[in-house]
Amino acid sequence: MENNILPARTWQTRLNGLLRLSRWKEHILFTVPLTLLGANLAAGHHPDAVTLDWRLLAVTIANVLAVTLAFMVNDVEDAPDDAREAARAARNPVTSGEITRREGWLASIVVSGVALVCYAWTSEAAFWTGVITVALAYLYSWRTVRLKALPVVDVISHILMLSALLFLAGYFAYHDDPGRVWLVALAVGLVSVYGQLYNQLRDYDMDRAAGLHNTASVLGPRLTQMLMYGSLIAALACLAITIAWGLWPLWLVVVPVVTAPLLIFFRPSTDMRGTEAIDVSGRVQLGFILIANATVLVWLVAHLLD
Repeated sequence: MENNILPARTWQTRLNGLLRLSRWKEHILFTVPLTLLGANLAAGHHPDAVTLDWRLLAVTIANVLAVTLAFMVNDVEDAPDDAREAARAARNPVTSGEITRREGWLASIVVSGVALVCYAWTSEAAFWTGVITVALAYLYSWRTVRLKALPVVDVISHILMLSALLFLAGYFAYHDDPGRVWLVALAVGLVSVYGQLYNQLRDYDMDRAAGLHNTASVLGPRLTQMLMYGSLIAALACLAITIAWGLWPLWLVVVPVVTAPLLIFFRPSTDMRGTEAIDVSGRVQLGFILIANATVLVWLVAHLLD
């Protein structure tokens, strides 16, 4: 349902609406490092065969566009639900009348096309990984299917679309045999499980009012919270195993050790989405993701300088 009273819709209004529809600020901080992490591991495991080159830029652009697509389709399809609550209605450019549903869908189709072209430029394995990512970006929120309304399926599709496949696309850009690196993909997927369940807990009342029967609505808040924290513990266990296997250069630990104390001074009351954090973990989300970004970027620079 779109607003009956629309703002004056100049081309600047439409452009601003499309930019807001992308919600790039909400995902760029995890989309890029996940892609770079995959490429870093490929270069680290196959130093004689892998040289980081233009393919890294192509797969990064492709992943950013694929995740942008997921957010765009989500807001276009969720416009009727967002209209129920003032803050969400103001955030959603379709509900606020900056762009129409048709314009949102057209922009989504263009974004998905460019993403697939960038994946195709990278490698065959990355392309097919991108095809799955783009397909999930549509099916996750499209009301005809709406994977996010199916318990358990919502979590699985989320961790594939917004974490594991992004990481694997970065790796597949340079090598098609992950081997033990599959455990890293599992670890980032488990972190994404935490993120998805956290979001569902935060939006629990609103989602139930909208009739969205996701995993949290079936499990209830208490079990959802237990599973949320359990996924983080499992991710840490996977990380410990990969460290024991020697998948990471030992010197890399210096970066989080040096940057982690900054969390003492940087503890916002909001989570990654900018809304009020529901627990302590929500307040450290941004700090954690900034440390992860710094670590991955330092590793990338080390590869480029080698």
